[in-house]
Amino acid sequence: MKISLIPDALRPIAQKIEADERISDQDALQLYRSTDLNALGMMASAVRERKNGNVATYILNRYINYSNICVLSCQFCAFAAKKRDAHAFESSIDEIVAAVEEALVSGITEVHMVGGLHPTLNKDWYLELLTRLRALDPQLQLKAFTAIEIRHMARRIFKTSIAETLAILREAGLGSLTGGGAEIFDPAVRDELCRGKENAAEWLEVHRTWHEMGGRSTCTMLYGHIETLEQRVDHLRQLRELQDETHGFTGFIPFAFEPGEGTVLSHIPHATAFDQLRNLAVSRIYLDNIEHLTAYWVSMGLPLAQVSLSYGVDDLHGTIMREKIFHMAGVTTPEEQTVETLRHAIREAGRDPVQRDSYYNHVTPAKSAAAPEADRTLVCA
Repeated sequence: MKISLIPDALRPIAQKIEADERISDQDALQLYRSTDLNALGMMASAVRERKNGNVATYILNRYINYSNICVLSCQFCAFAAKKRDAHAFESSIDEIVAAVEEALVSGITEVHMVGGLHPTLNKDWYLELLTRLRALDPQLQLKAFTAIEIRHMARRIFKTSIAETLAILREAGLGSLTGGGAEIFDPAVRDELCRGKENAAEWLEVHRTWHEMGGRSTCTMLYGHIETLEQRVDHLRQLRELQDETHGFTGFIPFAFEPGEGTVLSHIPHATAFDQLRNLAVSRIYLDNIEHLTAYWVSMGLPLAQVSLSYGVDDLHGTIMREKIFHMAGVTTPEEQTVETLRHAIREAGRDPVQRDSYYNHVTPAKSAAAPEADRTLVCA
């Protein structure tokens, strides 16, 4: 990073970055208020280069949204439904197992599985689902459930502590937790956005407990709706503090809010490309103790995700395969990507493409379907 190319107002922050010093909340707020996107990208790239070199990663994964039936009624959510709603769905265990079995042929190494807070699914259903999925391939990583789902299971289904619920799920096959449900931690935002959903302390407690048990998870932020820049910084601060404590987060994945048609927040404009790149850059600089930053191409679109590799991002997520939550909110991106498309996007951005596992460890692709030919698409029913 050439400090001389950084504007005077941001140079003290750039000097902290160059010295590998932690920036303050006030520094982060100053970066969020900056309109010099080139300078932000330069500083974020310096952090990315130090942490991850010139590598950009991707994973072969299959998304499973097992049901959208949910007891909550979050204002922003176009995914959740009540049982009587026309768009409600619920997959059977047999259907889920068959979908994953088919995806295994394409070389996936991870199943990413989340759903709504279902009112009637019982303990045996969740345990049978995990057990049968693990039986398909003991090496397959089952990354499943948000902290909100875990608290729902503990309170209403397993009727035991968070730690005991997590232990039971891990014994059945749970490998890692997803980062969903964090939204924005500020209580005023949560009260308006998702009243009734667990608060920040409760979300953080689930991840803290899981980390103390030796588990790993990702963390997220849903931005670009009613939150202020100060509330974004507060959200990042709480993630950084928990990471200082547990070191259990493998990566950070921010999502731009998708104003779903028919929701009370449908009038909010989608986050601009400028804001998305700035948010990624500030996140990379501020979250100095989280090693990886993922651009979620489902929300951003692959072209912008590719550009984000110059704004601190070192991971383009994965093949995804059948994502529902953002698509039900109205995004028009593909439901999946081929391996070759992801690798090509990474190469075009000047990075070296490397396949990873669920913990961001680099892996060697299998010579079978895990490294398909350029014109082959990873598909799953």
